Amino acid sequence: MRALIEAMRDGRVEATLGVVVVPSSEAPALAVTASLGVSTAVCPYEPVESFSLRLIDILKECDWLCLAGYLRRLPMQVVTAMEGRVLNIHPALLPKFGGRGMYGHHVHEAVIAAGERESGCTVHWVTENYDEGAAVLQLRCPVLPHDTPEVLGARVLALEHQAYAQALQQVILATR
Repeated sequence: MRALIEAMRDGRVEATLGVVVVPSSEAPALAVTASLGVSTAVCPYEPVESFSLRLIDILKECDWLCLAGYLRRLPMQVVTAMEGRVLNIHPALLPKFGGRGMYGHHVHEAVIAAGERESGCTVHWVTENYDEGAAVLQLRCPVLPHDTPEVLGARVLALEHQAYAQALQQVILATR
């Protein structure tokens, strides 16, 4: 989230941030948004029907929805309302190591356990299924022989900070 905000502010992404949506008033992202002076909205996940309607209402003035740290399946109502305008980032080279339960250190543990020589991140379109949308951009890095999930995760996170801004700028330019 912070990397995208900074990319918009320094001109790497030609967009204006509308709002950061968080699921509760206890969300850690609120400390970041407060320090950056960013507009936020609290939208609790439950009940799903209320969440969907409220989120759609919050996003009515937004051209894009960029998920960052969102670990749930986006309700179909929201996917439909924002069709072709929702991006997510995943800490692996999809289609490998995606889907339910594949987030954070779980992904990096699976990559290392599988003996992969390469990892990275994928910015992809959001569909009704976890991590199944078409890739917009992938950035790659090596998996080194003595990597731990934490070390690999840090290397991938650095790529994520680059990739999300690049991918968002790419899709913005493609729609002009």
